[in-house]
Amino acid sequence: MSAPAISPVLLLILDGCGLAPDGPGNAIALAHTPVLDALVKDAPCAALACSGRAVGLPAGFMGNSEVGHMNLGAGRVVYQDMTRIDIAIEDGSFFTNPVILALMADIKAAGGRLHCMGLLSDGGVHSHSSHLKALLTLAKQQGVPALVHVFLDGRDQPPTSGHGDMLRLQTFLQELGWGEIVTVTGRYWAMDRDKRWDRVERFHRALTLPVSLSGAVAAADPAALVQAAYDAGETDEFVAPHVITGADGQAAGQLRDGDGIFFFNFRADRARQLCRALWDDAFDAYPRPMRPRLAGFATMTRYDASLPLPAAFPPQDLAGVLGEVVASHGLQQLRIAETEKYAHVTYFFSGGREALFDGEERALVPSPREVATYDLKPEMSCPEVTRQLLAALAARKHALIVCNLANMDMVGHTGSIPAAMQAVETVDTCVGQILDAARAHGWRTLLTADHGNAEEMLDAQGNPQTAHSTNPVPLVLILPPGDPLGNGAAPRLADGRLGDVAPTVLALMGLDNAAPGSQMTGESLLRPTSQH
Repeated sequence: MSAPAISPVLLLILDGCGLAPDGPGNAIALAHTPVLDALVKDAPCAALACSGRAVGLPAGFMGNSEVGHMNLGAGRVVYQDMTRIDIAIEDGSFFTNPVILALMADIKAAGGRLHCMGLLSDGGVHSHSSHLKALLTLAKQQGVPALVHVFLDGRDQPPTSGHGDMLRLQTFLQELGWGEIVTVTGRYWAMDRDKRWDRVERFHRALTLPVSLSGAVAAADPAALVQAAYDAGETDEFVAPHVITGADGQAAGQLRDGDGIFFFNFRADRARQLCRALWDDAFDAYPRPMRPRLAGFATMTRYDASLPLPAAFPPQDLAGVLGEVVASHGLQQLRIAETEKYAHVTYFFSGGREALFDGEERALVPSPREVATYDLKPEMSCPEVTRQLLAALAARKHALIVCNLANMDMVGHTGSIPAAMQAVETVDTCVGQILDAARAHGWRTLLTADHGNAEEMLDAQGNPQTAHSTNPVPLVLILPPGDPLGNGAAPRLADGRLGDVAPTVLALMGLDNAAPGSQMTGESLLRPTSQH
């Protein structure tokens, strides 16, 4: 039995092209876009959710290019670390997490205490206080004494929000009837990432040495010490390391033999140094006069391959992404973008994989370097990306081409609406050339975006907005003349989310979403033409 014919597909990603009502901040609507206007009028169109839980981010969070391309290529919702933890707490699986339970069992067997350390913050950048509260609740369930080492934020939250955070944590501990705060420090000391080891050493000494030898400040009440720091002109980030002492002036929170550590930050970069100093036998950046024999040490996520500590939420293996499925059929594919978005159509689109799949080629077009910001050259390298893409479409060497046009996002970030309009018009012209070539050479084209930006460049007060939006993005299907799909009438497209794009691409190619190696949970958004 012969293999079914494969229809070549172009996935064209207009980075930063969202859907929003016309208005003074919508550079896409303000621009002259005859090609895009005609597509909206004549081609099958749908809207894709690209922010919040729809792409694995916390509810209400705007999407970004990394998350967007990962969802586009994976064919499923790719849950980011914070959301994975949130969901585990919601569904109860956090409280049966084998890594956390094993750590607590080892501590309990050694007669030790659990040291919970990390950033006390609701900023959602490095950590979240709800994760600490779940950890403490689990420690109580397991009967493991819990000590909390609080790192104050002041960067991802307002600079004096730590006092309120501390009061809320103290109230939680009182209501839980379990756990106590034993050290308090600003993140400046505990979360350095630039090898300023003198900062880390100062907090490390507070963790391991008696108060009289550690150089830390003794304090009786966590919230009061934070207020005192404010009164002295310190904000959260810079609060010096403090050790909480009892009525007898002694501290109970130093690490000792048989204790264990759980580092609850989910972002790795500012957790690595302290973890290495506490764990690595070969560490030599500063002397460590006291090194307790720990019963265990685990982290919320994997911080570094060279730090082989158990992680409660290890990296996800995104097997069966679009590029892998295409390669498994012995087909060739091309990824093309300019420098600013090259990593997105390669590494992120491939699920965090650097290596090429069999049959994969990549084309990198340098982004302009002669300008400091892209509002000074809104066309960027779009014409050259288009030129190389036209040649690839004509060659028909590949079964799949993934191309990113960066202009709407990169120029949108500058805040210049006139420049963004020029960027949109450049993209419109290039899309027209691309679609003409795709139609002429028999390519099925799926046009979409990873997130919004250029369609919302003013905030509600009329001020420049340079960040991404939470608006949906378009999905448009363009077929060549005489394409048999739909027997002459193009199918409809259903609304969905970015994780539905890869299954839709496979359906357009004539490949089964359930093919060997595919682990996609998204669905094809192709629908039969309505019968009237």
